[in-house]
Amino acid sequence: MARIEVGDEALDFTLAGTEGRSYSLAEHRGEWLILAFYPGDFTPVCTRQFCSYRDGGDRLETLRASVLGISPQSIGSHKRFAERYELTVPLLADPDKRVCAAYGVLFGGQVRRSVFIIDSEGIVRYRHSAILGLSYRDVDHLAEALARAREAAPG
Repeated sequence: MARIEVGDEALDFTLAGTEGRSYSLAEHRGEWLILAFYPGDFTPVCTRQFCSYRDGGDRLETLRASVLGISPQSIGSHKRFAERYELTVPLLADPDKRVCAAYGVLFGGQVRRSVFIIDSEGIVRYRHSAILGLSYRDVDHLAEALARAREAAPG
């Protein structure tokens, strides 16, 4: 199975999102992007993860990076999840797990909770995949990882 590593070019994708439109990696060229792959809507850890992003929204805005959540549930499920918890991060549907597989976050057919930070040139500068998925990278972790990734990036 392919696996995107730090230093690799991020693979482009286009996925439907909760904001009523499709999102692609290419549209984020020129800015930093955080991709948060997660196992499923309404699960306890995923709910805590995305509620923490909602609650840390002011801090997320200061990061100068877009954040997108990706999981295999349908847009309908994502919309119900986002509405129920008033989530602020767009959630993208990957029902055939094509993007999850391309990024190497599928294990035994299940999505492993993972975070990728992609620089303005489309290069992966940070990757974290949880072994058990019982924890997540909160806004503080994202801020620290993004700061380190920016320092390490050339130019």
